[in-house]
Amino acid sequence: MQKTERTALVAVLVALVALIGTAAVVPDATALPAWGAMRENGTNVSSASGLSGVGHTTLEDGASPPPSAPAAPTAPAPAAPAATLPGGATSIFGGGKFLVAYYGTAQTGALGVLGETSPAQMARRVERAAEPFARRRQPTQIVFELIVSIADRYAGKGGDFSHDIPRAEVQKYIDAAHRHDALLLLDIQPGRSDFLTLAKRWAWALEDPYVGLALDPEWRMGKHAAPGTRIGSVDASEVNRVSAWLRDLTARHALPQKLFVLHQFRTDMIDRIGRIKPRRGLVMVQHVDGFGTPGQKLDTFHAVARPGQFFMGFKLFYDEDVHRMSAADVRRINPRVRFVSFQ
Repeated sequence: MQKTERTALVAVLVALVALIGTAAVVPDATALPAWGAMRENGTNVSSASGLSGVGHTTLEDGASPPPSAPAAPTAPAPAAPAATLPGGATSIFGGGKFLVAYYGTAQTGALGVLGETSPAQMARRVERAAEPFARRRQPTQIVFELIVSIADRYAGKGGDFSHDIPRAEVQKYIDAAHRHDALLLLDIQPGRSDFLTLAKRWAWALEDPYVGLALDPEWRMGKHAAPGTRIGSVDASEVNRVSAWLRDLTARHALPQKLFVLHQFRTDMIDRIGRIKPRRGLVMVQHVDGFGTPGQKLDTFHAVARPGQFFMGFKLFYDEDVHRMSAADVRRINPRVRFVSFQ
C-alpha cells in the first residue's frame, strides 16, 4: 500500500471514530424530558376535535451546551394520567360520545330534576333519558350536574349570598358516579363571591377523575346586587383564573381530561368571551340555557353560540319549555350540540 493510500485510510478511520463518539453522547430525541410534551402538543386543534388547541415547541436536534457551561435544566414531561374516565375512557368526547345530564341539587327537586330521588334511582332515570340521543358509533355518556354552591336572596354568614351543600351529599354523588359510570359536574352559583374562591372549596372533589366543574354567571352578582334581582355576569379574566387553577390541579394529580362548562343564555353574561383561553387537560363547553318554544330556544342558541371556541351544550326544561324539543330536534341543531342537560 502506498504512503498516500495509508494516509487517506487513517483519515477515514479517525472520522469514523469521531462520528461513533458523537452518536454515543447525543441522546435519542424520544428520551429527552421534553419529548412527552412535544408528542402531547404536536396536534394543534380546536375544541371541535375533542382537544384544547395548544402550540408546541420544536427542539433543535443535536444542540448541546458549550463544554464549559452546565446543561440547562429541562422541565419534566407532564405525567401520564394515572386514572381514567367512566368506562376506561381517556377523553370526554372520545368515540363520538354525546353527553346527557340531569341538573339540580341534592335532596330537593326545587332547583332541578336531579335531586328528586336518590342518586341510584336518578342514574337509571338519566340512562332512560339518554337512550333517544344515542346514534350508531355515537354512544351516550350520562352526567350528574350537581349545584354545590347555591345562590341565596339573603347574605348569610359570610355575606356572599350563597351557601354550600354538605360535603357528605357531594360524596354520595361521587360514589354514585363511580358505581354507574357517570360523570359528575359540580355547578357553582357564587352570589357576591367569585368563582375561583368557591371552586377551591371543592378541590377535594375535583381531584376525582370523574368530577368536572361548571360556572353559572347568571348568579355572579358582584358587590352590590342580590341573586334574583338581575342577571349576573362574569369577565373572561375571572374565567381564565379558574380554568388555569383547574388545569394545574388536573396536571398535578395526573388526571384525565376534565369537563369545564360555562352556562350562558345572554351575550352580556360573559364579558369579552373571545378572550377565554383554551387549557390543556380541560374540555370546554358553552352550555346555552334559554327556555321557551323551540323557536325562542334556537334564537337564543344562535345569538350566543361560539362553536369555533367551545363544544356546544343545550338545556331542555321539563316545566318551562313549551313543546319541549325531542332528541331528534336537538341532534339537528347546527352548530352541532354535544351535551344536553335536563332541568
